Amino acid sequence: MKVSLEWLRELVDLDQSAEELAETLTRGGIEVENVENLNKGFEKVVIGEIVSLTKHPDADRLLVCAVNVGQEEVTIVTGAQNLLTGDRIPVALVGANLPNDLSIRKSKLRGVVSQGMLCSREELLLDDTIGLDRSADGILILPPTAPIGENFGHYLGLEDSILDLELYPNRPDCLAMVNVAREVASLTRKKPHLPKWAEQNQVLSLPVVRDFRIIIEDQELCWRYAGLVVEDVHIAPSPEWMQRRLKAAGVRPISNIVDITNYVMLEMGQPLHAFDRDKIEGDVHVRPAHPGEKIVTLDGAERTLQTHTLLIADDSQPLGVAGVMGGLYSEVTKDTKRLMIESAHFSSVSIRRTSRRLGLRSEASNRFEKGIDVSGIVAVLGRVCDLLIDLGAGRPVALVDEVRHLPSRRQITLSTEHTSTVLGIELKISEIRQVLEDLNFEYKENSGLFQVEIPTYRSDLEIEEDLMEEVARLIGYDRIPTTLPQGDQTQGRRTPEQEFRRRLRKVLAQSGMDEVLTYTFTRAESDAQWGSAKHQIPLLNPLREELGVMRTSLIPGLLDVAARNVARRNMDVSIFEIGNTYWGEEQPLKKLPREELRVAAVAVGKSERHWLNQPVSYDFYYLKGIMEGLALEFGLKLEFRVAENQSLLHPGRSADLYLQNQCVGFLGEIHPSLEKEWGLERAVIFELELSTLFKRIRQTVRAHSIPRFPAILRDLAVVVTVETSAEAVMAKIRKLGGDLLQQVEIFDVYTGNPIPEDHKSLAFSLRYQSIERTLTDEEVNLLNSRILEGIQQDFGAERRK
Repeated sequence: MKVSLEWLRELVDLDQSAEELAETLTRGGIEVENVENLNKGFEKVVIGEIVSLTKHPDADRLLVCAVNVGQEEVTIVTGAQNLLTGDRIPVALVGANLPNDLSIRKSKLRGVVSQGMLCSREELLLDDTIGLDRSADGILILPPTAPIGENFGHYLGLEDSILDLELYPNRPDCLAMVNVAREVASLTRKKPHLPKWAEQNQVLSLPVVRDFRIIIEDQELCWRYAGLVVEDVHIAPSPEWMQRRLKAAGVRPISNIVDITNYVMLEMGQPLHAFDRDKIEGDVHVRPAHPGEKIVTLDGAERTLQTHTLLIADDSQPLGVAGVMGGLYSEVTKDTKRLMIESAHFSSVSIRRTSRRLGLRSEASNRFEKGIDVSGIVAVLGRVCDLLIDLGAGRPVALVDEVRHLPSRRQITLSTEHTSTVLGIELKISEIRQVLEDLNFEYKENSGLFQVEIPTYRSDLEIEEDLMEEVARLIGYDRIPTTLPQGDQTQGRRTPEQEFRRRLRKVLAQSGMDEVLTYTFTRAESDAQWGSAKHQIPLLNPLREELGVMRTSLIPGLLDVAARNVARRNMDVSIFEIGNTYWGEEQPLKKLPREELRVAAVAVGKSERHWLNQPVSYDFYYLKGIMEGLALEFGLKLEFRVAENQSLLHPGRSADLYLQNQCVGFLGEIHPSLEKEWGLERAVIFELELSTLFKRIRQTVRAHSIPRFPAILRDLAVVVTVETSAEAVMAKIRKLGGDLLQQVEIFDVYTGNPIPEDHKSLAFSLRYQSIERTLTDEEVNLLNSRILEGIQQDFGAERRK
């Protein structure tokens, strides 16, 4: 937001310089990015009059000019040939530093002393709208009414400074000059002088329009729409003072009607648009675009609109893209005799998406995107009426105001005691009262409790803490003391969950995996595949059109990273991520989403980091080994079971991960049908819920001595049906083996002759050992027999001979 200091002085009593005001605003929380002096380069440029012109005695192409610059007459040598005696021109005196960085010094040209320089448009960086036609041939010739001796910058209306405000989304009110004036008045305790239409209780009294209606077809996208009908329109240039202020704000003057709408937008913060009334057929509709509907906008481009683009239309065709740009068909031209001037409230989300999609950004769309005051829509048209009449640009005759939703004014309770506690300073009731009065907020006070009514233009104030911030801003942040944290322990430490994450990250990194961070936003279709479409949380303002939901799974983001690497011929990808997923419990979302911490990984290609310097392909067993290392690190007993309801994983190379009979994740190779979609060949993945793992980890380390007694090894081979799970058989063996059975490993699975059809042979290695004594063959054989009987009974197994 560019703020003209000259304009601001008209709205508030102000005796500070531009630099001092910038410091005041910045201390008050409104950052001033830059201060620009418009008169820079014109400090020693004045208007002079040529008294005489004589040829240089020693140069045919040079002229010696006697120039009256007000208090004195100076001699200047020039080579310009477009000058006449009596011309008034800009003169750069000795010591001037021109806008084009040229410094003027006293010089001698062919023996004649020159005490300055006559200036052209190029040297002053001015456009061709300034000066007489003869200026094109050299020196800038000014009208004969230009006052001799006056500073040239002042003559051009450049005796002004521009404050460039760096506004954040929480302060959209400061996109209006009247609200900047309110802010300055609050910070400096000066009296503002605002137009009467800036007050919230002003009512515009005009007859109601009878010949057309305003029809709002989607009240979620448009809360209010008002139209001012103007007759006897006279199109002409706007006055110089208005053009000067528009230029200072970075807006190009066009005509009195367009300039009035832009001027009021800058002043009051409400974007406006003028339609040629005679080109509107029937009623005015505020509606979404029809499929494939097109419009030619004011920039001459034909645009195909999407169905959720909000339009202003009549009964037969679109008239403009709401809040972004008007249509070429209904634009105001020199032949326009009647107007309808629009003042409306549009959904900020809708305008933001439309503006981004069409690639159209403007002062109007910027304000709609950040939100405007719906209560001031008609009052703004009152300001338009005043300017139309003052400039003789038209006669306001009627008004139509269609209201679908008008929010009530917010009330916030502010406690003096609570504010003192939060800010860390002792505040008096009188200080809080003074702040609210400086802000011009209405309030009721009772024993240190203030019931504050928030003006509708301050949409950023919603809770008590927001008002506390206003108190801190106005009393000065420098009053808040610097203090050290209080408490018995001054040294911080990681929480158990933080330590868990740290150890988990270390385990995965030591396994040869690289950590990545991906967006928490993702594509709805991919997230629904791996997560939950039911619990997806849609974004109101996505970074990109496709990144429209909060993730419920980490897998899609990791697959994107892997696919991008493989596409660039990096064929060694082994990555993991630890991050939150977000689950909405109901739609529309009425409470904060549930966050689940997860870890996921993707591996594809071949590892060149093998200890034998031989490439090893990433496969199911690579990630399974990492899972077993993770379980060992945290003292967990993970079970690998045949994957169920996993259509996205290879049916023979996948598993569900269980912890104490609770499924905590999955592991496997992606289904071959997905390989083409992602551009990945035989990629393996896993994903785990960490909250369950964190609750089950062994918090203390248990150590025991290395056994002094020898172990006894036994092999056991059994024949079972092909449907029997090897993991189930191993679980039964562990249970029957008791404390003496230290380890069970499967080392062979065999089918074929002489194994019966529909059966398979499973061979296990069993390791028996005691830390207290040497085991005997008899007791080991007895245990082996009991184990065999148990699996025979449960699985119908037979010992393989």
